Amino acid sequence: MPWDFTSDRPIFLQIIEKIQLEIVSGRYRPGDKLPSVRELAQEASVNPNTMQKALSELERTGLVYSHRTSGRFITEDAAMVSGLRAELAEKVVAQFLLDLQKLGFQKESALTLITNFIKGDEK
Repeated sequence: MPWDFTSDRPIFLQIIEKIQLEIVSGRYRPGDKLPSVRELAQEASVNPNTMQKALSELERTGLVYSHRTSGRFITEDAAMVSGLRAELAEKVVAQFLLDLQKLGFQKESALTLITNFIKGDEK
């Protein structure tokens, strides 16, 4: 996935969100080793200090852990990853519903729209 950053929020937060997304989507699996700070920073075209800040925050939450001489790894706690997936999905749904409200849809209308779309009756 490309590292597309916006100017509306700090880059380190966007890096955290990107890595979280890559974990819950399966690009990084529980127990996988992450690339080094320098490799990730180069890939994302950011300062290594910015990448370090993001990875330190992911460590603080327990999603990532480090071995002193071996690097950083994704947690092996499948329940944590599953919980994060659900949390991120809820945020997407909430934002989607907010966007539909801005278009004038009430929740019931939004549900009908979604149901019809899933059934293939999109209009």
